[in-house]
Amino acid sequence: MSRSQIHPRLNDFRRIVIKVGSSLLIDQAAGEVKSAWLEALAADIATLHRAGKDVLVVSSGSIALGRARLKLPSGALKLEDSQAAAAVGQIALARIWAKVLDHHGIGAGQILVTLQDTEERRRYLNARSTISKLLEWRAVPVINENDTVATSEIRYGDNDRLAARVATMTSADLLILLSDIDGLYTAPPGANPNAKLIPVVESVTADIEAMAGAAESELSRGGMRTKIEAAKIATSAGTHMLIASGKIAHPLQAIIDGGKCTWFLTPANPVTARKRWIAGSLEPKGVLVIDAGAVKALHAGRSLLAAGVTRVEGTFARGDAVVVRGPEGHEIGRGLVAYGADNAERIKGKSSAEASKILGLSGRPEMIHRDDLVVSHRQIGNGSDTPESP
Repeated sequence: MSRSQIHPRLNDFRRIVIKVGSSLLIDQAAGEVKSAWLEALAADIATLHRAGKDVLVVSSGSIALGRARLKLPSGALKLEDSQAAAAVGQIALARIWAKVLDHHGIGAGQILVTLQDTEERRRYLNARSTISKLLEWRAVPVINENDTVATSEIRYGDNDRLAARVATMTSADLLILLSDIDGLYTAPPGANPNAKLIPVVESVTADIEAMAGAAESELSRGGMRTKIEAAKIATSAGTHMLIASGKIAHPLQAIIDGGKCTWFLTPANPVTARKRWIAGSLEPKGVLVIDAGAVKALHAGRSLLAAGVTRVEGTFARGDAVVVRGPEGHEIGRGLVAYGADNAERIKGKSSAEASKILGLSGRPEMIHRDDLVVSHRQIGNGSDTPESP
């Protein structure tokens, strides 16, 4: 931990996940969304959006809003009561986010996820593909845990860790947790007047974890402890994280202006961290043999298209790791394949147009996308896709 270290600037980042907690979004007494605050936050989001940033929102509040609409008593809710309250609140919350973003000409897309969607690889890839398409269309994905179906055994239980998983899943380079508190302190500031804000955390040590307290709000299921857990998830995957106060108007602008917050830094970046995971942590389930032209294209930083595949070996499913070999049998790299073995066999050597016709759908053009591919002795860059055969 280095308190003198210069931290990054918000404008340095290209893809930003913003987590908004229930207690910030919902007026507990009135049982309604804090409209003026949300409009100010939407204006901040619009500023980032106009600057070309990809912005994603992880929004709590569906249960809190639902219980207010249903006039449920205060206190802890049973699981089935929470699920029913979420069903009511999710509709209202989606409508509210769509309205405030539409005011700035920005479309919103609702994504409801469960723990299984981020832990099971094929569901993970489906969720990531949907979010990527929304970002490509310059919409803002608004993501929440699907509390209507998540049980106690298969839920996150707080949106801090969910936001960290979303950030890593989408290769975001920054996660912002807007909170009741403006950062990590050496002790709970409400109980200890001598507590000091820690502006920069270089790594989450045992001492840092010991500083985490419990949640102070009835509406919130998370506390500083879950934020530290989120920091561990995010920074291990190459995503910087910061905790800042959301109690003020225009909280993102306040960060830009140098307001109080705590930065959790990572030495990596999302792409290199992801590629390290692919190269070293996954057991290959099959092999794709490619032609010389495809080998050259991969070394130029391009994705692998079906047109360059000459042979498919092994039994694998979509999202599994496979080895990529050249025509002489040498390993070229490893990656996560976009098609199962049966479909890969059917479309090998085919153009994207031919592959779509064979499969009867307009699928992904890449057999392995460059972001999911690690080439031996050479890292994939930001090139264009492999040229197709005429």
